[in-house]
Amino acid sequence: MKRLLTIVVLMCLAGAMANAQGGLVYETKTVKSEILKMDRKYAIYLPPGYNESDQSYPVLYLLHGSGDDHTGWVQFGQVQHIADKAIADGIASRMIIVMPDANTGVRGYFNAIQGNFDYEDFFFKELIPHIEKTYRVRTDRRYRAISGLSMGGGGTIFYALHRPDMFAAAAPLSASTGNWDIAQFKERAGSNNGLTGISEQKIEAYFNRHSVAGVLKNASEEDTKLIKSIRWYVSCGDDDFLYEGNSLMHILFRQKEIPHEYRVKDGGHTWTYWRMELPIVMEFISKSFNQF
Repeated sequence: MKRLLTIVVLMCLAGAMANAQGGLVYETKTVKSEILKMDRKYAIYLPPGYNESDQSYPVLYLLHGSGDDHTGWVQFGQVQHIADKAIADGIASRMIIVMPDANTGVRGYFNAIQGNFDYEDFFFKELIPHIEKTYRVRTDRRYRAISGLSMGGGGTIFYALHRPDMFAAAAPLSASTGNWDIAQFKERAGSNNGLTGISEQKIEAYFNRHSVAGVLKNASEEDTKLIKSIRWYVSCGDDDFLYEGNSLMHILFRQKEIPHEYRVKDGGHTWTYWRMELPIVMEFISKSFNQF
């Protein structure tokens, strides 16, 4: 009897220890891309208990900013510590967090206007299928979310607008909100010889695809419904140099009757701000995963 009791106690302790353990971060994994003709790196956070069960999990795609790579959220964003604490505190669901590299070859999350580097195609056609094949990920739309900072905030906005069928929640932080004026877009892109030999029609189409106003204006009725069904969380510091674009997007969303949470808080374009926001983002998207 004592032996049986001892075994039961040990099993309970083992279970408690497993639950107390944190998640795992793999800083550099790779996926072969036929679209980009290279191996692409990504980091991944696996939640506590991942290796001790056969459970499948919702997924957050977390995008880095300009100048960083897939390790940015790991090294500077402290994603493992923040995610472990949010889960342990009960404010966030256990989830897989995928942090892809968008700073190799060409910097950015979109297809190049020249047609020679289609990163957005890679993300949807190769990266997401790879993640869903390799890890125990729930593949329904309601279990998939996207967030990111600065350049990655822009990726968050336009990935959700371009493919609203893919995401239940989107949380751009201090986002680069894309193009608001076609003349400025032409001037900026043209200064780098980025528009050489490209027709005016193609330039205008590219501008509209990477303009919040352009996407919303040209969205089908079905896509508009899906965009409105996404749970949006938009946050930007009051001292951030990108505040104007975030404010314009908020106003446009209000005009288009797109439900969203818009937050302006004390802070600038800094990791201090983004680390503060990450547990809030995890709590916000968990409400989508759990259907609150």
